[in-house]
Amino acid sequence: MSRELGRLMSTLVQARRQVWLAQSPLTETCRRTLRSVPVEPGEVFGSAALEALERTVQARQTRQQLSGLHRSMPPPSRPGGFAAPPQRRSRPQTSPNRGEDPVHCAIPKVLEFLQSLLDGGRSPATLRVYVAAISSRHARVDGNTVGCHRLVSLFLKGALRLRPPQAQRAPAWDLPLVLDALCLPPFEPLAQAELKWVSAKTAFLLAITSARRVGELHALSVSESCLRWNSDGSGVTLWPNAAFLPKVLSPSNLNRPIHLAQFTPPAGEEKSGLLCPVRALRVYVSLTTSMRRSEQLFLCYGGPKRGCALSKQRLSHWVVDAITQAYRHSGRPLPSGVRCHSTRAVATSWAALRGVPLQDICDAASWASPTTFSRFYRVNVATPHPLGVALLPTSTASSH
Repeated sequence: MSRELGRLMSTLVQARRQVWLAQSPLTETCRRTLRSVPVEPGEVFGSAALEALERTVQARQTRQQLSGLHRSMPPPSRPGGFAAPPQRRSRPQTSPNRGEDPVHCAIPKVLEFLQSLLDGGRSPATLRVYVAAISSRHARVDGNTVGCHRLVSLFLKGALRLRPPQAQRAPAWDLPLVLDALCLPPFEPLAQAELKWVSAKTAFLLAITSARRVGELHALSVSESCLRWNSDGSGVTLWPNAAFLPKVLSPSNLNRPIHLAQFTPPAGEEKSGLLCPVRALRVYVSLTTSMRRSEQLFLCYGGPKRGCALSKQRLSHWVVDAITQAYRHSGRPLPSGVRCHSTRAVATSWAALRGVPLQDICDAASWASPTTFSRFYRVNVATPHPLGVALLPTSTASSH
């Protein structure tokens, strides 16, 4: 009988609190917070409930911020009432906080917020992300969502004209120069080279021949289910580990293998055989077998973490180290801003120049449309200008 009475009292207490929450001048955020607070004596509703709410928020939150949960004082926010992601320490806040209703504020307030983002260095593409987030919660204005409102559309078009996207049309670095350097010391002879340079060369060749993201290369494994050599020695197939999730989650991108074929140089060009990725991978796996403490393909080669799994950032540095060493060996200054991700642009652009079908390039790089390649990755790797070749036949003859 006492248990039934206790359950009945608990039900009544819950019901009384729900009624008070529905009639109280609190925002939905406040109500959700109060509903998550366990029912205790003296904390059912009224001032005691607000005290319970105060104990659930962070200790550093001020009473003014807490009172902002009331409808009478909306929570502090950026101009227009919309919260923005935290700024980097080097970037100041765009403007002082203002309390605006993020659901029913006027379009001028939204434009003021977007202008503050633009003044703070945000790109037009980032502004569109903010507009999409605002539209998902904001009430319709003049029968349209915020994103489809005429003034917001005009503002985004103006921002795009003020700051058009800058596509890099020149390659970040010279691929032939780097490939020539990989055939020379300290990268060769490969079997006697320092493990540091064997690692850098292997990582670079895999990146350039697969056009994969560094995250996909980082997920490669030497386990029997993820690394299989062809029985005839003609190549190797690599798979990422089972726990890896690609950037684009689609059935075609999940567990996508990397097929590498053994490169046989033509007669008189035996030096190019030193650039075979299968050869470099075989040597690297052999050199790291004795120290291996992880099934991940790429391992730390020195220090207390020798033999442990390599981080994604360190793998990116390996690729950049190979490019840096090549420029240092040639005596040419290293271009600024060389990044591991640039291998995707350089590799696919050279493949297109050599006549590889565009669809094959997109499949290798996991691009759903050739537009992605043409707009963001294709760089001009062809040295002679077609107009100059047509007008100056003597230069063409001298080049053969």
